Amino acid sequence: MKINHHIYWWNLENLFDVNNSPDRPSWLQSRLRSELKGWTAAVLDKKLTNLSDIISRLNNGNGPDILGVCEIENEIVLQKLLAKLQQKLPRTYKVLHHDTNDGRGIDVAILYDMSMYQDSGQQFSLEIMKRNATRDLFQVELTTNQGNELVLIGNHWPARSAGKYESEPYRMMVGETLSYWIERIHEVKLATSGQKHPAIILMGDFNDNPYDRSLTEYLRSSGTLEKVKNSTSHIMFNLMYPFVGGDIGTYVYGNNIDVMDQFIVSRGMVVDYYKYPFQVESTSIVYFPEMVKGDYNAPVRFSRPSKSDYNDKGYSDHLPIELVIEEN
Repeated sequence: MKINHHIYWWNLENLFDVNNSPDRPSWLQSRLRSELKGWTAAVLDKKLTNLSDIISRLNNGNGPDILGVCEIENEIVLQKLLAKLQQKLPRTYKVLHHDTNDGRGIDVAILYDMSMYQDSGQQFSLEIMKRNATRDLFQVELTTNQGNELVLIGNHWPARSAGKYESEPYRMMVGETLSYWIERIHEVKLATSGQKHPAIILMGDFNDNPYDRSLTEYLRSSGTLEKVKNSTSHIMFNLMYPFVGGDIGTYVYGNNIDVMDQFIVSRGMVVDYYKYPFQVESTSIVYFPEMVKGDYNAPVRFSRPSKSDYNDKGYSDHLPIELVIEEN
């Protein structure tokens, strides 16, 4: 019997709890005070409604089996999003999340349908240090109802706000760290359960395109299947190369259409069909007409009241991406 699993990633762009939230630490409240001016319960509710409308339409209206997200303040605001989703979908999701020391208080989280998976109870979060802690790498392990294991690592790499090349060393540092982490996963899985090629899925906003050095040289990912297949080390396969240079990216800056959000998978998911439990079926950038605008199909943002371009009709400055994998 073959089962398809529909996995999504979406940068939800500044999904903060309300201004002056009692659940926000004082240092962060001070830092965000001007940014969150006017971010009331009504504004947050509208953003949550907009996001949940899109998420509930994914997977042909069935919603995600697994959803990775970033730019969420904490689990509390994510539970508010879940409450909206569960009004629209007959699913029960569990949130896996770890609070980090990111300077803007934004984290990575992974949600999954509890009827389809069980989590190991172990979560690993690694904060990459530059001068201060940056966003984390967040690893969880899920087991399907058929007993097969998926290793999922959510990513939100350092931004380009200081300039692409000025900030690139930080992303290279994260890529190098993650590459080592992947080697360790292989070593541990081989030693503990005999798995030579565990199913590893990297998902995230990498703030670089698939061809940038942080991903090719430091993370060691490739869009060439033969290179991945024939490598004696653990080169990962980047599934997003087909979207580079297209009319739709996951993020648009000026007239640049970028593919910042990516799925990257381990060798056993793309070679030797039937030898391993999971195989990639398809990958796509997901959007509905109301989610994009202009000649470059720029994502329609949900801006904040503190900004001059305030707009409550949008969603995020990123588009979601979908990965469908087949379980034998």
